[in-house]
Amino acid sequence: MASTDTGTDQGRDRSPAAGGHADPHDLAGLEAGLDALDAVQTGRAPLRETLVRKVLPPVTAVALVLVVWQVLVWAGAAPAYKLPSPSAVWAEVENAWLQGRLLDYIWTSVSRGLLGFLMALAIGTPLGLLVARVKFVRAAIGPILSGLQSLPSVAWVPPAVLWLGLNNSMMYAVILLGAVPSIANGLVSGVDQVPPLFLRAGRTLGASGLKGTWHIVMPAALPGYLAGLKQGWAFSWRSLMAAEIIASSPDLGIGLGQLLENGRNNASMSQVFLAIFLILLVGIAIDLLIFSPLERRVLRNRGLLVVR
Repeated sequence: MASTDTGTDQGRDRSPAAGGHADPHDLAGLEAGLDALDAVQTGRAPLRETLVRKVLPPVTAVALVLVVWQVLVWAGAAPAYKLPSPSAVWAEVENAWLQGRLLDYIWTSVSRGLLGFLMALAIGTPLGLLVARVKFVRAAIGPILSGLQSLPSVAWVPPAVLWLGLNNSMMYAVILLGAVPSIANGLVSGVDQVPPLFLRAGRTLGASGLKGTWHIVMPAALPGYLAGLKQGWAFSWRSLMAAEIIASSPDLGIGLGQLLENGRNNASMSQVFLAIFLILLVGIAIDLLIFSPLERRVLRNRGLLVVR
């Protein structure tokens, strides 16, 4: 009995809670387990897995839409001049390609949209920081930005035409009026979500003023700012399409919005469908090529992106 009690006391004395020394092997195992929990998987998935998980679902969805579309055409759900067949729309694509106009339609709109978005970015970012950081400016301009964001972009087309005429300046003005409020409000929302502790720590380390904005506020507000950028691009693209549909001139060329309006004027639903699909395709492509990689990078840097 005495030897048993002695062994028990010695085991109790060796436990960390009793002030003894823990087994180094146990500590190493504990650290390895914590590291495994904190680690974020950043390796690339196999090509086959990527195709199955990311490519196959949208391809299947598109194929299903085409099948339903073709079935509706065969069933005579609507006259041909109202519901063209997929083959008729594809023939419109081939015709535009053979005439060398398809890429021109796309580039005319994409170049305007991207340039207008970059201008909106250059204006909306400092405006958003000013509204977020200066109380008087926020009280004066904040409600106006929210009101402008809710205003339909098409409402700016008539005054822009009267002010600037039928030219590219009018197009960019409509884009700016549609996108700048979204970008600024997104940044304001991101700055509002920055923990005050970050700001106090930055001031303690000497990061105040512009230095604090660049090194503390902007990185911490990046998720909200990125959401504002995505919404700003959506507003830019929609504003441009509205301007191209309403305002037409030989000097402006033929973009996707004008292609859509030409299809309506010519009573060609196949051309209308072509324009709609190209507009949708550009929007998806910009999101997949620009905003989705940026979003994944931001989430990965914050340890929020886990590969499953």
